[in-house]
Amino acid sequence: MSKIALVDDDRNILTSVSMTLEAEGFEVETYNDGQSALDAFNKRMPDMAVLDIKMPRMDGMDLLQRLRQKTSMPVIFLTSKDDEIDEVLGLRMGADDYVKKPFSQRLLVERIRALLRRQDVIGGEVVEETEENKVMVRGDLTMDPLRHAVKWKGTDVSLTVTEFLLLQALAQRPGFVKSRDQLMDVAYDDQIYVDDRTIDSHIKRLRKKMRQADDEFSAIETLYGIGYRYNEA
Repeated sequence: MSKIALVDDDRNILTSVSMTLEAEGFEVETYNDGQSALDAFNKRMPDMAVLDIKMPRMDGMDLLQRLRQKTSMPVIFLTSKDDEIDEVLGLRMGADDYVKKPFSQRLLVERIRALLRRQDVIGGEVVEETEENKVMVRGDLTMDPLRHAVKWKGTDVSLTVTEFLLLQALAQRPGFVKSRDQLMDVAYDDQIYVDDRTIDSHIKRLRKKMRQADDEFSAIETLYGIGYRYNEA
């Protein structure tokens, strides 16, 4: 049973999310500020932490910085609607993914399971390979869903779970257009609304990361008013 630490100063979120995660078979410990969480982590580290950014005593950014000095355990940030700068900073500091408030609890559970699967593979645990999670090669792109690993021309590219899912959806059928609505279905679910700009922001960050590996990367094409397409070289 994986142990999940949920850190948020909103007691309603702590109560509702912990009940959902426990129903999904997780062991959950809750904290309403970063310092309380850090004190507990110094005694026993969880398997994953889900952190709010803005909290009293110690915020999520400070807590993440402290954690990354001693552990590489998966961390998901909970961010408010207008926290894009904090999201980018958090990812640079070592967060694995983020989920915007208000959020679907099913979406959060899916993110948690995806990161724990990746952690299991990194830790050497055997995970059954299926048609959906086998390694995919598209030209210069290699994607390994079990390891949550991406390579472009042999160079590792670190993506969040959302970015990975979007790239995978596009690359599965090179040359075919995916609308923003279709990509929303991949990254989110019908219990939460996100606008077109959310998908565009993810694609923008995805392209930026790919261009850090290859400044001539152009495999993801924008079709204005329609969606996006992956073009295999």
